[in-house]
Amino acid sequence: MAEQRVRGTRVPARAQIMFWLVLVMTAGLATVVLLVMEFEYNSVTDRVNRSLEQDAAEFRTFAAAGVEPATGRPITDPGVLFLRHLEAQYTDQAELLLGITEQGGSLGVVRQSGDRLREVPLDEPLLRRIVGTDQGSGAVRTPAGEMRWLRVDVDTRPKAWFVAGYFTGPAEAEADSTVRTLAVVSLVALVLGAGASWLVAGQILAPVRTVRQAAARLTEHDLTHRIPVRGRDDIAALAEQFNAMLDRLETAFGTHRQFLDDAGHELRTPITIVRGHLEVMGEDPVERAEVVRLCTDELDRMARIVDELLLLAKAQRPDFLRPEWTSLPELTSDIDAKARAIAPREWTLEALGEGEVFLDPQRVTQAVLQLAQNAVQYTEPGAMIRIGSSVRHGRVSFWVTDSGPGVPREDAQRIFERFARGAAGTAGRTGAGLGLAIVKAIADAHHGEVRVLSAPVQGATFGVELPGWPQAGEEQP
Repeated sequence: MAEQRVRGTRVPARAQIMFWLVLVMTAGLATVVLLVMEFEYNSVTDRVNRSLEQDAAEFRTFAAAGVEPATGRPITDPGVLFLRHLEAQYTDQAELLLGITEQGGSLGVVRQSGDRLREVPLDEPLLRRIVGTDQGSGAVRTPAGEMRWLRVDVDTRPKAWFVAGYFTGPAEAEADSTVRTLAVVSLVALVLGAGASWLVAGQILAPVRTVRQAAARLTEHDLTHRIPVRGRDDIAALAEQFNAMLDRLETAFGTHRQFLDDAGHELRTPITIVRGHLEVMGEDPVERAEVVRLCTDELDRMARIVDELLLLAKAQRPDFLRPEWTSLPELTSDIDAKARAIAPREWTLEALGEGEVFLDPQRVTQAVLQLAQNAVQYTEPGAMIRIGSSVRHGRVSFWVTDSGPGVPREDAQRIFERFARGAAGTAGRTGAGLGLAIVKAIADAHHGEVRVLSAPVQGATFGVELPGWPQAGEEQP
């Protein structure tokens, strides 16, 4: 089978973050520069057009009046008309006002401009292009740069024209300077943004590197490394999830190691017994039958130990329980009926809880029957054993009370550990010491607890107390 090609890129995540951020910044800054450039050049065009239209409108107003400002007499000579109008005009450094008249095959020119444009040569071919076109406006190239013009035809004899000109070079130079400055600032901002994104990406990805380094340090024998969680962002959530995963792995490996240790510890003795009997077994049929009986008994005990160890190992799994809404009276009655078949004792159902509770009925039955089996081992035939259940303050309790020798105070907690046995009554016990550990595992899986109450020589009460309603994170059927 062909090896599947690994997809992805070798580019580090830090470089990818910086690249995409720089790409977005470049697109944004380029858009801003283009928009500003368009705005600036449109502004130059509008300013030029407004200036030309204003100059033309002022001349039309003056020409329509057609009188000497000082004497009030009509002006009939276009040259005088241009002269009088231009005398009253104040132009800026980019404006040029021309009065052009036809003078026997040549053009006479009266001009008004700022000092910068006063010496700009305007030859006759250039002026002919302005006055000879049918268009009333346009642009021409001059020694001082491009000049945009607007012409007003004067209805006189000889022919005359008023021309308002505007040199766009200075205004466009200002726009060019603005755009260049913005481009330089954008470039500097882009470089600074790239550097900042590199540093910020490093800070953001630092916990990810920590996760990778922690994962590299993990071994089957050392799962204690954890990642410090700082803040409440997505990276902190990742660290929390990684730590939770390590907790689950540590629990799983711990359960695995404990299972192997417990199995090796408890199975070694019956294996040794079986091997010893088989090695010394003779030819006598009676002796052989006795050896077979002893070996079978040890093998059965080994099978029970393995089943109990497997049950304890499964108690750490999330699917160990299957809780459901269960009728407490029916569950208690079923447990009582099953307990009576364990051994001939004086079984008494002393209390019956009411209502429905949310738990795993099979696991609870297993736990209470294990407590009943434990009570049987510590009592004689005919002794009284009481079973009961109750609901109080949202918690459900099951208990088994025997009349045996009781549990010493120093053993009250130890007896729920694996392979632990109480000091009282150990001589007659044949179990592996896993029964009460199983009860505790079932109670812990329900987020409950186990308790034992005992007085010397007055028996003992073993109880399991569980939440009666769903806990946070549990799914209801």
